[in-house]
Amino acid sequence: MTRLFAAIAAGMLSAGSAFAGGETPSNPDAELYFVNLEDGATVSSPVQVIFGLRGMGVAPAGAEVENTGHHHLLINRPPLGEGEFGDEEFELAIPADENHVHFGGGQTETTVELPPGEHTLQLVLGDWTHVPHTDPIVSEVITITVE
Repeated sequence: MTRLFAAIAAGMLSAGSAFAGGETPSNPDAELYFVNLEDGATVSSPVQVIFGLRGMGVAPAGAEVENTGHHHLLINRPPLGEGEFGDEEFELAIPADENHVHFGGGQTETTVELPPGEHTLQLVLGDWTHVPHTDPIVSEVITITVE
């Protein structure tokens, strides 16, 4: 029985460290979500995406304000921490490319052109330097189908 508890505790500690981000603290109760899309939705392009955030505020990139960040939309890529760089991704600035769209102006929605087919989407809150917070604030990964 003691071994079972030790194994569970070790697993919890390693799982917690797998999600360590950069150096900017966040509200551990913060929640990031899609307001107008849900997993399995069928939509047409262009796709309107509205970002939801509870427990923290939005501030533009470059503005170092406590308990804030700005949005990043991950399109068709593994969940943050499971990509090319694994857990190191949480300690690095989020790249800016077709799969990592930055909203450094503090935007809370966008419209994206996506070709027909299945696409995955995930939101990630970045700090003032585009790095996920110490306790990363990420949404669930959803899959949508564009007709």
